[in-house]
Amino acid sequence: MLLLVDMDGVLADFTQGVLDLMVVHHPEIAPLPYEAHTKFEVQDNYPEDLRASIRHLCEQPGFFKALKPMVGAIEGMRWLVAAGHDVRICTAPLKQWQHCVAEKYAWVAEHLGEEFVRKMILTRDKSLVSGAILIDDRPNPAEHGAQEPPWLHFLYDQPYNRHVNARRVTWESMMREGMFPTIDMRK
Repeated sequence: MLLLVDMDGVLADFTQGVLDLMVVHHPEIAPLPYEAHTKFEVQDNYPEDLRASIRHLCEQPGFFKALKPMVGAIEGMRWLVAAGHDVRICTAPLKQWQHCVAEKYAWVAEHLGEEFVRKMILTRDKSLVSGAILIDDRPNPAEHGAQEPPWLHFLYDQPYNRHVNARRVTWESMMREGMFPTIDMRK
């Protein structure tokens, strides 16, 4: 099965990366606990006058390269491959892409190896990418897409998407319960 796996919020801990930088670069902003983030865009969890400063943190050189892997992500990716799946990383670069694109590749090389670097897909429109399943933390990754996506969306569980009723997974649940129990792949 061809599986597409998002990077930020699924493989790499984007939210924690922003929170870590807030402590260093904006000690005057009290960071919310991780679990208190109820909106997908990290900066949208804070007052309007702070959002630009917070967003600016993830646009800085070194941000993506320094992100820590999500718990279980590295083992989970290897487990999916060992189970015989064709696994691709499907990730959207920031609109301010100048540092983000190269650093995403560098992060994957460091944490997952060159075989996954060759299997990366960077796109702002995931609806155009073919695959059986997309594992993504964005509540609706094809919302502004050019077409109806060919994949089934499995929502990677995060505090900011818990209000969404969806097929929900974590690395732990996938490895514990088997990949995706009882899916009708015929759609």
